[in-house]
Amino acid sequence: MTLPNQTTTYPNNSIEWIKRLIAFDTVSRHSNLALIEDVQAYCVSLGLDPMLTFNGHQDKAQSKANLFVSVPASGGDVDSNMASINGGIVLSGHTDVVPVEGQDWTSDPFEADIRGDKLYGRGACDMKGFIACALNLLPKAVKLSQMGKLMKPLHLALSFDEEVGCLGAPLMLEDLSERGIRPDYCIVGEPSSMKMVIAHKGISVFRCSVHGKSTHSSLTHQGVNAISYAARLIGFIDKLACQLAQSEQVDDQFDVPYSTLSIGTIAGGTATNIVPNLCEFTFDYRNLPSMGTEDILPAIKQKISELNKQMQQVDSETGIEIEQLENVPAMTDSESAELQQLIAGLVQSSARHKVAYATEGGQFTNAGIATVICGPGSIEQAHKADEYVEVAQLAQCDDFLQKLLQSLQA
Repeated sequence: MTLPNQTTTYPNNSIEWIKRLIAFDTVSRHSNLALIEDVQAYCVSLGLDPMLTFNGHQDKAQSKANLFVSVPASGGDVDSNMASINGGIVLSGHTDVVPVEGQDWTSDPFEADIRGDKLYGRGACDMKGFIACALNLLPKAVKLSQMGKLMKPLHLALSFDEEVGCLGAPLMLEDLSERGIRPDYCIVGEPSSMKMVIAHKGISVFRCSVHGKSTHSSLTHQGVNAISYAARLIGFIDKLACQLAQSEQVDDQFDVPYSTLSIGTIAGGTATNIVPNLCEFTFDYRNLPSMGTEDILPAIKQKISELNKQMQQVDSETGIEIEQLENVPAMTDSESAELQQLIAGLVQSSARHKVAYATEGGQFTNAGIATVICGPGSIEQAHKADEYVEVAQLAQCDDFLQKLLQSLQA
């Protein structure tokens, strides 16, 4: 365990915490260990025992880590009494951020800049603002635990690689299960303008590789044009997308009330006078919680089978392969009624929202932990140049978490 420097001074408010967090360049392609080790040392300084889950095994490089830490309910400690850390509420946030290349920033994206009523920086709203507020809450929770007033534990979960397929959270959840740690609820602090989000769509990303046969473009009958066959499959997927839009499977609480299919990237060919032997494209499927990949994959695979037969009449070595690159489950509201009631009281609004973007919330609900999303900032500001969170939203989040902590007291 990395021990804190005795001279280290940690922030005592959320604004200073978010400045500290933004200064760590945790773009997904980079390591997040510097940030995690800083938070780990902070937790140790509070007398807590954080658990790290790494991305690599003993025979592989460990460049990233999740962190999970519990403030135990009063009357026990982590080592001697598992009951003191079971139940309670998880505050969940991802530490990685999206790249800044190609974006026209007014200020250094990795140095928080307050201009007027907004705080700018990469990750300001997505989602280091929430993490900052959660870290600012920890000393208060520890004090209540020590005073014998914390009746249910408070947990903090920080993950890696959310932005590239929610890769870190499943490892953390598996570790919690193996250790017998079973939280009751989870609040994912993705930017929701501090409104309660009770469900979101799932997302699956697929890559299709079309392997054709090259020949001179004057002899097309001797070749198998990979781009042409990719285009046929893309056209079929687009028709399937139209069918989804007209399906009876809808949920009007979502801004896009049906499941969607969308072609994302395509690449193929080397020269105009060469029949291309390879074309690759990707597409994503964003499904309502009531649907899954089983609602689209059989039809797509059947179409691929038909195209393969046509291609292989010319050359038996040709064909189309499909592979799944990402699979982020939808977050459902089927088991979160009690949590929703609590959150509605804290945000002083009974409004329930559902969103099309995906989070780690679905992975928590799949693990049997009722989950809602509620965090500072707007998703409309995420991933853009000059990403920002309103200072008032951070204050609102501080107030929300303080009320949440009060709900865990005697």
